[in-house]
Parts: sequence; C-alpha cells; structure tokens
Amino acid sequence: MNIIRELEKDLMKKDVTDFKVGDTVRVAVKIKEGDKTRNQAFEGIVIARKGSGIKETFTVRHISFGEGVERVFLIHSPQIDSIKVVKKGKVNRARLYYLRKRVGKSTSVKEERDVVKGQANAGLGEKSAA
Repeated sequence: MNIIRELEKDLMKKDVTDFKVGDTVRVAVKIKEGDKTRNQAFEGIVIARKGSGIKETFTVRHISFGEGVERVFLIHSPQIDSIKVVKKGKVNRARLYYLRKRVGKSTSVKEERDVVKGQANAGLGEKSAA
C-alpha cells in the first residue's frame, strides 16, 4: 500500500492553491483544439471536495444563462492550469448540495473576511500624541 502512495507523490502537483467548500474559485482549464491549446476559465462556488491523494476531486457550480452548470475537476490533473480563489466563503457544511434547489440571491454564500491581528481596532478610540 505504501508503494502506491509513494508513486502517487511523484505525480501530484506541488503548487495546489488552498481552498475549501464555499469558496468562489476561478479554474483555468487547458482546452486543446486541433494543434492549438488555450486556457478557458470556469468560475463558480465550490460545493464539494471528495477523495484524497491523487484522486481528490472538487465540484464547482455556477449559473449560466439561467441554468445551473456543475463541473467536477481532478485537483492534480494536468489539464488544470491554475486555481485562483476569488472570494472566501463562510459555510458550516462539508457539501453545499442544497444550492441546487435555490434560485437568485438565495444561492449566495456569506463572505469570510480576514482580519489582521492588532489592526482590528486601529484608529478607533486612540488619540495621537501629535
């Protein structure tokens, strides 16, 4: 069993972006048309992550022309050029399959805000000595 994991480590990407369920991501996928290749972006909310190791997948969902579109990507696939986090989402679930039934503004996810320690109340109530 350990032999398989050692072989998988060589095939796994080293520069995978850290993201979680609820985040809005932009995935650049390599598309081959004839003898040319180009990158096509697919942007949406991550509704699920499954698996581990080289078999790990994630599902991205977005609305296109009023129709919900979902796409499953392998994280370590050579067809994925890059994964960029557009917005951090704040959710309390591991799977967001309930978004499939929702329409309009109810499909939005709360945004998680990063607060740097020590700067949360900077400038509030402090008087300068000048």
